[in-house]
Amino acid sequence: MFLEWIYPLEKYFSALNVFRYLTFRSAYAAVTALLIAFLFGPAIIERLKVFKFGQSVRTDGPQTHLVKTGTPTMGGVFIILSVTAAVLLWVDLHNVYAWICLLALLGCGAVGFLDDWLKIKRKNSDGISARLKLALQGLVAVAVVALLAVNRTEHTTMLYLPFFKNPVVDLGLFYYPLAVVYIVGWSNAVNLADGLDGLATGLTIMALVAFSIITYITGRADWSSYLAIPFVRGAGELTVFNLALMGACVGFLWFNSHPAEVFMGDVGSLSLGGVLGVLSLIVKKEILLFIIGGVFVLEEASVILQVGYFKLSKGKRLFKMAPLHHHFELGGWKETQVVIRFWILGGLFAIIALSTLKIQ
Repeated sequence: MFLEWIYPLEKYFSALNVFRYLTFRSAYAAVTALLIAFLFGPAIIERLKVFKFGQSVRTDGPQTHLVKTGTPTMGGVFIILSVTAAVLLWVDLHNVYAWICLLALLGCGAVGFLDDWLKIKRKNSDGISARLKLALQGLVAVAVVALLAVNRTEHTTMLYLPFFKNPVVDLGLFYYPLAVVYIVGWSNAVNLADGLDGLATGLTIMALVAFSIITYITGRADWSSYLAIPFVRGAGELTVFNLALMGACVGFLWFNSHPAEVFMGDVGSLSLGGVLGVLSLIVKKEILLFIIGGVFVLEEASVILQVGYFKLSKGKRLFKMAPLHHHFELGGWKETQVVIRFWILGGLFAIIALSTLKIQ
């Protein structure tokens, strides 16, 4: 919006030329989202308390979590509001990829909102049914993938692997249903990691740092050519979106750090995961996201392995509890130890992923 309204005045005030720079708008998108979260966070938390939107905690989980019962949830709402406001102010409104990412954020957030609402209404940890949740997430993913198909590039259906300069295969029409499943899978992966104070938020911030670098490079013909990665025209503008989302997450983490004053709920975790999936589809880093979000992969894999092993062994458990962070809690780690150690792993995965951009 600033680019539309203020930059044209540059012919009268030369200092306004700064608004055309992507790095300037990205930095201030982050600051804007952060300030919105800081300023309005306490009021939103207070309203969540007034409306009695409290968290219901699983009784079969770590007993130390029972004290969290009643802590305000659905805090992901102010992540979404902060991001949306900051993006609309600082992004180039003609960029289709920014609108696609906003659609993913708001769509997955709406599914999470419904799930959280039912949990609060029923006063337990059961929200909408798993089938209905997957169906609604699938509808959002279909809408996003349809827009990507309409705005397809020469790289859209190509599959790239880390360490390889050229695409390994053109998936053709098979790419689109796979992309739908991919978005839904990542939305749920972040959701599964949202079980400890600040865990999912911190991991998302690290993933967004990596994606901010990747989108900036991918949107520049010179740098993408030098690194032998796909050049996607317009992808650089997603750096504004990424840093706005990162700023909102940092602002939210202020209130979500241990002991948490608010939880993001499914409205936050489903939207964050969905956006990460969409970002990787746009910049052709579908496989690299498995490294960037390595901790999310481990969390989701632990649930799949736990359920599979439980059925095959007729009642035995592979982990003390799934997702994986609960396994370590029950093994004697304090909650803060699990969170910080997983953050360290998340940072390590992000660094490894970025290093692959040069090693190919």
